[in-house]
Amino acid sequence: MTGPLREREEAHALLVAEAERARAGGGRFVLLRGATGTGRSAMLEAAVAHAAARGLRVLRARCSPEDTAVPFSCVLHLLGPVPEFADLSPGLDDRGSAARLWRLLRSYAAGSPVLVAVDDVHLADEASRRWLVEAARRVDRLPVLVVATERSQYDIDPRPAGLTHALSPSLVRTHTLAPLTDTAAAGLVRAAFPTAPDDWTADCVRAGAGSPLLLHALLDDLHGTPPPSPVPRTSAALYPGAYPAAVSWWLDTTGPATAETARTLAALEEADRTHPRTAGAHPRTRPEAHPGTPPRTVAPAALAATAALLADAIGADPARVAGWLTAMTRLGLLRADAEGRPRYAHPLLRDAVLGGWPGARRRAAHLAVAEAMLRHGDPVERVARQLLGGGPVGLPWALRVLRDAVAVAVREGRPDDAVGYLRRALAEPLPDGLRQRLLTELGSLEYATADAPAGLPRLAEALNLPAEPGDRVRTALALGTALAGRGEVRAAVEVLRGTEDRLSGHPELVRTVRTASALLSDQDQTARREAYRRLADTAEHAPELVGATGQALLVRYAATAGTSSATAAMARLRALLTEPAEPLAEPFLLGTVAAVAQWADELDEAERLVERGLAGQRPSLLHPMQRALRDVRLDIMAARGEYSRLLAEAEADIGAGTVTGTDTDSGTETPAGTGRAGGAETAAEPEASPERGSRPHPHAHLRAPGGGPTNADAHALLALVETGRTAEARHLATRFDLRGAPDSWELNRFLYARGTLRLSHSDTTGALHDFLECGRRQSARAVLSPVVTPWRSAAARCRLALGSPREAVALVEEELRLARVWDTPRTVGRALRVLARVTGGRRGLELAEESVALLRDSPADADLIAALLTQGRLLSAGGDRSRARDSLREAAERAERLGAVRLRSRAEEALRAGGARRTSTAHTGSASLTGSERRIAELAATGRTNTEIADLLHVARRTVETHLTSAYRKLGIHRRGELREALTGEAEGRA
Repeated sequence: MTGPLREREEAHALLVAEAERARAGGGRFVLLRGATGTGRSAMLEAAVAHAAARGLRVLRARCSPEDTAVPFSCVLHLLGPVPEFADLSPGLDDRGSAARLWRLLRSYAAGSPVLVAVDDVHLADEASRRWLVEAARRVDRLPVLVVATERSQYDIDPRPAGLTHALSPSLVRTHTLAPLTDTAAAGLVRAAFPTAPDDWTADCVRAGAGSPLLLHALLDDLHGTPPPSPVPRTSAALYPGAYPAAVSWWLDTTGPATAETARTLAALEEADRTHPRTAGAHPRTRPEAHPGTPPRTVAPAALAATAALLADAIGADPARVAGWLTAMTRLGLLRADAEGRPRYAHPLLRDAVLGGWPGARRRAAHLAVAEAMLRHGDPVERVARQLLGGGPVGLPWALRVLRDAVAVAVREGRPDDAVGYLRRALAEPLPDGLRQRLLTELGSLEYATADAPAGLPRLAEALNLPAEPGDRVRTALALGTALAGRGEVRAAVEVLRGTEDRLSGHPELVRTVRTASALLSDQDQTARREAYRRLADTAEHAPELVGATGQALLVRYAATAGTSSATAAMARLRALLTEPAEPLAEPFLLGTVAAVAQWADELDEAERLVERGLAGQRPSLLHPMQRALRDVRLDIMAARGEYSRLLAEAEADIGAGTVTGTDTDSGTETPAGTGRAGGAETAAEPEASPERGSRPHPHAHLRAPGGGPTNADAHALLALVETGRTAEARHLATRFDLRGAPDSWELNRFLYARGTLRLSHSDTTGALHDFLECGRRQSARAVLSPVVTPWRSAAARCRLALGSPREAVALVEEELRLARVWDTPRTVGRALRVLARVTGGRRGLELAEESVALLRDSPADADLIAALLTQGRLLSAGGDRSRARDSLREAAERAERLGAVRLRSRAEEALRAGGARRTSTAHTGSASLTGSERRIAELAATGRTNTEIADLLHVARRTVETHLTSAYRKLGIHRRGELREALTGEAEGRA
């Protein structure tokens, strides 16, 4: 057997046996049937070679469509080259001509056995076909072997009956050539490329699709790019192009209806594969399967749905289309995808099928498929993906589909897909107002993706188009947010002021724009002073022009300036919340109140306001409060010491892979939130439910102005320090060159975080520099209160360590003075704790005890742990070792539950220094659950959702999620359904 005849042993044996029969004087008619490309002609050539070697004379002909109109054309090709038949010409009587031709063949065979070989008999003229049928009836008595090949393949338009359909099976030996198995195809590949790796070989096998024709053509093309070069995915990458030529020939032989069906299926698949996500009733389509993956079984329902869709798109018979899909799957040209749908076996095959269509025809096919999908009720994104491949439709349904697809993609956190749909929507004919809205949305999303440079021109174009006042303000807010995000704060403020001048007669929108100007100016020291001076002057002389949002910003300004108490600020803000708010202004009010509530230790209220504010945002539009609300969420997590959640959230805000560093102990990369000894593991998903709303936000990763560090960076750095992941903390800290970073409040926050890292590594001088620089920058912005960043108490610890207790006392006393103005347990307790440390002695112990007492009423567990540590050390220094051990053990146990590795280690060191061992605590199991964790876990075990538990206990939903995450870790479970058994088992064990 030669290379092309793999897995053809049975056919070869049949032909050998029949050749010997002819030599013995008994003829036979053998029909080799098979689909295009299965090797019929190669098999016939092998039969000819064998017959000639065995002494048979050979008459051969290859039929073609050009000769079908000429009577006896095939027979003339058979007999014409023989000298004895040189003057052969049929007469006018077909029957007489057939008889004469048969007599001539019989006389020719009398001298020696003969092989009559006819290739592609399905293309023979009718007279020749009748002659061959008659030969099948007579040949058994002559030393003549007739071997004919016939294309046998399922097409959309049914072909005429086969050559031998009217003959008794006893008169014909029919053999159907099957497609190559993967094993045989792999053997051919290895014969051509002996060193090819298994995955490369398997990729070739899939592209060959069981067809010797296609596989040999591909191997010919690949000799220019052997492995390890990957198997191309497009025909353009092949040279000399034997493979696409073979695919084109295969399509040409199928007829126009089948070719159109094949190409329409390729167009359908092309759109799905280009965007491998599907919503609604159709599961997501997996990207190209691994080449070695065995074929799946096509699901009957999926096949029927695909057939109905294709038939509708091209106007064909659904039953015939379904039959064609089934036949092509059996041949190997189609294979089931992850959802059981019939799809092309390899992307190269799909590309070659589409390659025969001009661009206009391909676009028309995408449109036809989209319309069919719409009629069949397919998910909106599947329809939209087809529209991406087509030209403008100019019909309302197309624009509606694209906009709905944008909404789905945004909701699922896929801004890149949403950008594609919006760009396509803008190709449709649109009125100016709608174009302006879509440009605003597109510019916002482009700014949030890798194509950020395109976003600003889009937004600027939108701002110059005619629009309703509200739409104009939305565009100005988006453009201002984008400019501020690039560090161009003054340009952002100028855009907003220019918009304000065009809002005559809309005072509510003017107030919104002024509020946005003040908020965006927070990123620039000079612009901030100007904005708040302007806002304060307006509030004094024309308070109606400021509104509730402007008043709230002034309350926040007073809180940061150290001139307001938490009680007064919250009372004023709660009153402002009751006032009617314009939809465009409400996010500013909610975000401002949430920030102040977080400072005021009203963490649950702050969290509810954040959730409400984010729920009211349009994720596809840039807005100053999107980032601000997410920053408040991070502040809340940090205040509670929720380090695992905070790192996970910061990772989403900063961008994948940025909160990662090399662990010097293990030498491995450790992503933020990865479980490690010490309790800093990733927060589990407590509830797989749509209510969780945890999909990534399109604008989650926006950087700080000019690319400097963000609030998320600062919180991540602090969380890494607290959880003992110092190598990762150092890695994150060195990502930024702060010398070139623009001035912003986020830079100040990061300086404080880096100072904390340096102090934890005993770089006291470097830490002091960072804390003082943070303070200098905050004071220049008139931010004096420690509610924002307690830099004074941090610097005081450095001064004390450097031997300057007087300066340390002065710093922390100033912080305590400002903290008492704000008057919350967290700010006052923190300042008292550091003052106790720098004061020492009996007075220091009194201050520490006051700090502990205050912080027990605070939601900030980390601050309470630090206060207990200070109290324990002072008690130990004063000789009261028993009470000292109690404080230090409580600190260690609380730090264990919180996952605060740094604080736990210090508490344990202090215990050892005092000659005590830490008492064993239950780190896992039901006994380790706190009261809140147990209560929430028990409610979850009864089947209540997170939202229901939050409403029942009057806490925020994220508080429920945090406690469930901790409970999962302690109980050693991963799913909500395991809670009941875990809690019941623990209870029974104790009994």
